[in-house]
Amino acid sequence: MKSILALVLLTPLTAATLSAAPAWQPAAGPLATRWTKEVSPKSALPEYPRPQMVRERWLNLNGLWDFALTAQDAPQPQAFDTRILVPFPVESSLSGVMKTVTEKDRLWYRRNFSVPRSWRGRRVLLHFGAVDFAATVWVNGTEAGQHRGGYDAFTFDVTDALKQSGPNELVVSAWDPTDAGPYARGKQVRKPDQGIFYTATSGIWQTVWLEPVAPTHVESLLVTPDVDGSAADVQVVARTDGLETAVKVAVFAGRQRVSEGELTSSTVGGETIAPKIRLAVPDPKLWSPDSPFLYGLRVSVLQNGKTVDTVTSYFGMRKVALGQDHGVTKIFLNNKPCFMLGPLDQGFWPDGIYTAPTDAALRYDIEMTRKMGFNMCRKHVKVEPERWYYWADKLGLLVWQDMPSANNNTDEGRQQFETELRRLVAGRGNHPAIVQWVVFNEGWGQHDTERLTQWVKRLDPSRLVDDASGWTDKKVGDVMDMHNYPGPGSPKPESTRAAVLGEFGGLGFKVEGHTWAGKTWGYRGMAGPDALARQYSKLLRGVYALREAPGLSAAVYTQTTDVEYEGNGLMTYDRALVKMGLERVAAANRGDFLPEPKVTELAPTSRQEGVLWRYTVEKPADDWFKPGFDDRAWKSAPGGFGTQGTPGAVVRTEWKTDDIWLRREFALPDVQPDKLQLLLHHDEDAEVFFNGVLAAKAAGFIGDYESFDIRSEARQALHTGGNLMAVHCHQTTGGQYIDAGLVTVEQPAR
Repeated sequence: MKSILALVLLTPLTAATLSAAPAWQPAAGPLATRWTKEVSPKSALPEYPRPQMVRERWLNLNGLWDFALTAQDAPQPQAFDTRILVPFPVESSLSGVMKTVTEKDRLWYRRNFSVPRSWRGRRVLLHFGAVDFAATVWVNGTEAGQHRGGYDAFTFDVTDALKQSGPNELVVSAWDPTDAGPYARGKQVRKPDQGIFYTATSGIWQTVWLEPVAPTHVESLLVTPDVDGSAADVQVVARTDGLETAVKVAVFAGRQRVSEGELTSSTVGGETIAPKIRLAVPDPKLWSPDSPFLYGLRVSVLQNGKTVDTVTSYFGMRKVALGQDHGVTKIFLNNKPCFMLGPLDQGFWPDGIYTAPTDAALRYDIEMTRKMGFNMCRKHVKVEPERWYYWADKLGLLVWQDMPSANNNTDEGRQQFETELRRLVAGRGNHPAIVQWVVFNEGWGQHDTERLTQWVKRLDPSRLVDDASGWTDKKVGDVMDMHNYPGPGSPKPESTRAAVLGEFGGLGFKVEGHTWAGKTWGYRGMAGPDALARQYSKLLRGVYALREAPGLSAAVYTQTTDVEYEGNGLMTYDRALVKMGLERVAAANRGDFLPEPKVTELAPTSRQEGVLWRYTVEKPADDWFKPGFDDRAWKSAPGGFGTQGTPGAVVRTEWKTDDIWLRREFALPDVQPDKLQLLLHHDEDAEVFFNGVLAAKAAGFIGDYESFDIRSEARQALHTGGNLMAVHCHQTTGGQYIDAGLVTVEQPAR
């Protein structure tokens, strides 16, 4: 007998296999992953899409569809001039189309399908994992239904529109305003630039599929574990045809039946019933990142003693709550303090945008997160397909789930936001991995915070609720959430709320050959893998100190991977590399820090005492950085240069223009060149020269002084005695600052 959990890996029936499809290939995108080559019309996410409510018979409709793009108010086109690979969004290379969609466009999809003969006499349900944003569906010319919301699954009963034999025509129309509308869209924008917002996803972006059911069948399940009571409450929502209906539920640990229960309800025809059954789970095996044990669940619906529907599922026995640890409010997992450490996870892919190329790719991000020594991630303003949460459940990754942000600048938009927030809690509420809902990110579309936070807590009292991650706390919910770049930092725990660091880090480093575009940026640029590892270790040392005092309960590092122009990832955007090496990340995460290096200033910065520079804000001659250049017309003033209030800056001379050029002479003692490093604090782009030779370039901005590797040519240009340091800094927006020095860095043995 197969275990209950094994059923979540079922593939479609052989009869449902799609016929040979016309030639297809991905569009030429900026960057691919190793899984891109595994995608084809016959292998477009073939896995069963709903692991928490499994039926054996189903038909996958992923594959090549006809596609057309029209004006928003246009009727269905007569001709569909393009082929698209569903479920990859039209903007992605894996769709084969890779077109930009605006709020003035309407997307049209069409395909034929045949219903297996063995399904006759059953109701046929048409499922969509997600369509962004507004969808209308027709089967054989009959409208099956409409749906609004880009992140939640929806279902239509299409039985009455189906033909008894032969092909059936399925047409889907979708409209997506992205950031031109008031609706939830996370980090999607129509015109992504070089900042923190990315390429949009429009139309179908999750699996489309069919399944046969009896007139009386299970519609949904809700499993609420009670760790303290050694039990689980199972609520079965069932659609009935009016006959007396019995619901049986059984719990399994592997193949062993743990407990079972039954409830019978008499209902009026067509009514939905929702019986709740309490099942004992004696001596429960608790779910945690270290031991992600999952119980199997089988739910059967019976009429006149005959089983008319059976679904299998799973659940984890775990409890998340606040508790007191030596008088400090902290997050507890299974009645013990649990420090949560993980990355900010955006869920974007260079080849599929919102849609992972394969199920193995979807799993890979979670596997790597665990291998890097994290026990948690914050799923950032995106809702993933069900299978992502299944892998989080299986592999033991705690999840903070954000509600995707919206503009929320109209009454309609706010009402839709609330509708989708309710659907999020209901639709993903069975996953033991999810331990906290995040209502708002920073101030993005934030409104009615107190009411919505309390409402989510009533919807799901079994989890923590974060009212707003970063900057805009309204003093409600279970946590006080700070953002601090690069950080770290911590709020002070309160009597009824734990202190968490919802975002920190953002150490940026570009790996040539693995970027979306030639240019990347980071909250704090790193000169190379070694500098990245040293600074990451330093940040984690600070996190561990804050864990002790004032009592930080969780920290979220930005971020899992690079995304488009953003280079803050622990991994490259194509998932090809862990930038600083897997073991270095894992060591710091488990508290095995790199020893603090010995730093000796040879040409001091102005951090402690102002150092005199010659400077100009007028563009100089091209040879301004060379030793023979005459800088006597330049002004003289002490560093650092910038504007007051810039993070980490020690401003002694105000600088407000776009550019500044600096020169200073310094004496260098006899020292080993390989120990020399540049000490730099820049906001924004900086370039530094020694004796007329480029020593380093640093893009973006950083919030503190950081050591940078010096190019070998510049090391060779340095000599004992007098030397010249020349610096150019370019600024575009926000605060600004520049200061530089030369140091030796000696790394002690571990």
